[in-house]
Amino acid sequence: MYRKILSAVNEHVNSEVAGRYAKHLARAAGAKLILCSVREPGQTESSFEIARETARRLQHTARELGIEADCRFETGDPIERIRAIVLAEGIDLVFTATRREDVKHRLIKGGTTARRLLPGLSCSVALVRVVHMGRIHPREILVAVKDRIDSIPERAEFTALLAKAFEAKVHLFHVTKPVTRFFHGETHLTPVEWEEKVPPDMSRFISHLDSFGVEHEKRLLPGKAGRNIAVEAASRRRDLIIMGASGRGVIDQLLRRAPVEEVLRDTPCNLIILKPGK
Repeated sequence: MYRKILSAVNEHVNSEVAGRYAKHLARAAGAKLILCSVREPGQTESSFEIARETARRLQHTARELGIEADCRFETGDPIERIRAIVLAEGIDLVFTATRREDVKHRLIKGGTTARRLLPGLSCSVALVRVVHMGRIHPREILVAVKDRIDSIPERAEFTALLAKAFEAKVHLFHVTKPVTRFFHGETHLTPVEWEEKVPPDMSRFISHLDSFGVEHEKRLLPGKAGRNIAVEAASRRRDLIIMGASGRGVIDQLLRRAPVEEVLRDTPCNLIILKPGK
């Protein structure tokens, strides 16, 4: 599915961590890796040189792993330049790292390159939120799944490739709505009863994941999605969370906070938000 992967590299350390995730996924997929740094208007030469050095370092370590890797250095608006490369090179997936501003503001608003890239590209985008610099080789990956999952084959393959790249175990986690009965309040179900509530899309996701031979386990828990995902990751010491970008419309996102935004703010470990291509 992924033949060409681009990683946006800047002067911030977070972008190098995102580049490392991109590098290992490219190796697992047998894909070409393009490391792109764009000098924005007003950016100093010294700052851009840090970005270039980072891209060259990632290229060197990628080639040591047998990955075909190239660097691209551009000048101009990052969104426009990356979009042009995506179209010209036929890029399938773009990795980009969040910055502090992305945690404070909603993903749908304009601002940093990362937030603008998420809806701004037609290809798939992996948005990386770095919390622990030392946990960039995850052994335990928490995958948050919803009732309705779009692009199931790609989401399953993305998860499988990362799991294989790091020899990690996958933990599927689904937060269900509490079961209530009139006059009796919330009903507590047994683990078997919760298992019967697995939504059809989750079952299809698991089926696709099984086709890649990835070891996984699943848990269902009633409650609030954003909070429970963060608590699950913290209490069980997961190294990485993978979530899907919200499929809700812009107006709906304005009216209520999406779980992905809550986890982006509160995640106790590194987080990758995947937006499948159109």
